[in-house]
Amino acid sequence: MSHNMPLSPRPLHHLSDVQRRVLTTRQLREHGVTASVAAERSRADGPWQQLLPGVHLLHPGPATSEERLLAALLYTASRGQGADGPRPDGGPYGEAMITGLAALALRHFSSAPPLASLDHIDVLVPRTRRLRATGFVRFVRGGPLPGPQYLAGVPTAPVARALADAVARLTDAVLVRRLLTESVRHGHCEAAALVAELNSARLLSRPHVVDAVDALLAEGRAIAEGRLYDMVRGHHLPEPLWNVELRLPGGPALGGVDAYWREQAVAVEIDARAPRQDEEVWRGGLGRKREHLERLGITVVRMTPKKLRESPEEQAAVVRTALVAAADRDPASYVVVLPR
Repeated sequence: MSHNMPLSPRPLHHLSDVQRRVLTTRQLREHGVTASVAAERSRADGPWQQLLPGVHLLHPGPATSEERLLAALLYTASRGQGADGPRPDGGPYGEAMITGLAALALRHFSSAPPLASLDHIDVLVPRTRRLRATGFVRFVRGGPLPGPQYLAGVPTAPVARALADAVARLTDAVLVRRLLTESVRHGHCEAAALVAELNSARLLSRPHVVDAVDALLAEGRAIAEGRLYDMVRGHHLPEPLWNVELRLPGGPALGGVDAYWREQAVAVEIDARAPRQDEEVWRGGLGRKREHLERLGITVVRMTPKKLRESPEEQAAVVRTALVAAADRDPASYVVVLPR
């Protein structure tokens, strides 16, 4: 049997091309190839290779990036749960998923090294799995795990989690900043969700990560402000005063808002706070500001970057409703409006 001859007795038509090239010892046995034959064919001068313990590549020459990813997942699935036995969730890889730089490369992050250049592939597994790194496979343990997102059939960690797992292993401040900024700039995830993941991973105590997060939040706010401009103009709302500070005449500052309709006393405020600011802190600061403005008769519409990205039409309707309702309210207190 040559390395490119079909195996028997079980057909391979249900497998993809890459799955036909990467098989575990148990899968080979199901096709009539004993462990001893697989080992013989995977010797240094043989037509096959053993990529990882119990995982064989059925051709000579270097493995492709896709073959390495599949081998990593098959190896993970076959360890400690009965080799190639049924997975708890019914899937071929159990709860395992690709994370870290490999997951970012799969998503075509320009800041991430290409898959072929990675020395290691990180696999996210439940915290209870007892696995040791081997070959090019490293393990990241966590719990509870996020639901995987499938890219070309490969279970992959969501962007925010993959970034956190990548950043945990990186010391290059420039690369960390580029990865985080790209994730927000190109719409892979929201800044708040990413910072929450970094916080959960206890990475916000690292100076180079904190510096990158500050740049990330500034990037996220700038993008959200641009979406607010587009929402107002794209849905033909009256032009507001942009990015202003409100003050009582001769009194203290009331705080800044991102858009303000003076005649209707309606303000829009983008809530791009980092998750490090918990709800109690928000109620003590931004929350008090909103309550103060509303006591003065000013309607405050709070929007998140996510809402501006996912439902601008709905947000425009909220603002339009507030503008129309102003005619039925008592006049608001007079406030001074200054550029911020």
